[in-house]
Amino acid sequence: MKLLNSVNVVQPRTGCGGTGNCTCKGEQHNDMTQLVDAIQERYGQIAERGSFNESLASSCCGNASSLYSDTDLSTITPQAAGASAGCGNPVGIADVKPGETVLDLGSGGGIDCFLAAQATGDAGHVYGVDMTLAMLKLARENAEKLDVQNVTFLAGRIEAVPMPDESIDLIISNCVIALAPDKKLVFEEIFRLLKPGGRFVVADVVSTTELPLEARRNMAEWVSCIGGADLMSRYLDRISETGFVDLDVMTDVPFQSDADGDQWRESLRGVTVRAFKPASA
Repeated sequence: MKLLNSVNVVQPRTGCGGTGNCTCKGEQHNDMTQLVDAIQERYGQIAERGSFNESLASSCCGNASSLYSDTDLSTITPQAAGASAGCGNPVGIADVKPGETVLDLGSGGGIDCFLAAQATGDAGHVYGVDMTLAMLKLARENAEKLDVQNVTFLAGRIEAVPMPDESIDLIISNCVIALAPDKKLVFEEIFRLLKPGGRFVVADVVSTTELPLEARRNMAEWVSCIGGADLMSRYLDRISETGFVDLDVMTDVPFQSDADGDQWRESLRGVTVRAFKPASA
């Protein structure tokens, strides 16, 4: 398994948000580039194979059949379901309303976008943002097969989404923020994008104890949503410190580890979190 050269990768400078104005230099910049490349390669393989199979699966992510109802799966393409690499079903508890504008961070093959599009209806619109070109290609092909007119897929990083301020009613994400080295920057971006009174519902991987250094420095663990899992208390503090209110942990499920000798894996949990941007913000 490839190791990161420096643990600093878990806390990159704000300038590495994908805006093209990166201020990182030297080894830290190289580590960030390696991590992004590794994530794109991993999820590009999933997109091209059209299946999140055992050879690519991580210990944190479930397949679509275990996270979505048969009714949900019957309304999307097998390719969208097969490429799902999430740890929850944020749309299932997001209470998407007709006419809303929804944004999915790290939209992958589009499964959550298509389900949200059914709920928001023709009067609303759903945007998906992903940095992996193979996933974007798959998502757009799935949209064409489904003849979905109210979904748009955009290339971009979740730390720097190419959309205007206060343009979104609801932001969702499914096991993607764990991949971001700078989670503070992600939540600040969510705050920027949401309309006053808007909300986010994200499924993610967190831990109840600090992960060992070797896990955080391991590239394979990072791209599997494990190495970047934030301490749960710190994760929630980041949300509150950004300015969100009415924070609620809607689901909290422990992961069962099948790795011998890695007791720290028992601290990993899958959570679904909701919070609101103040109406007066």
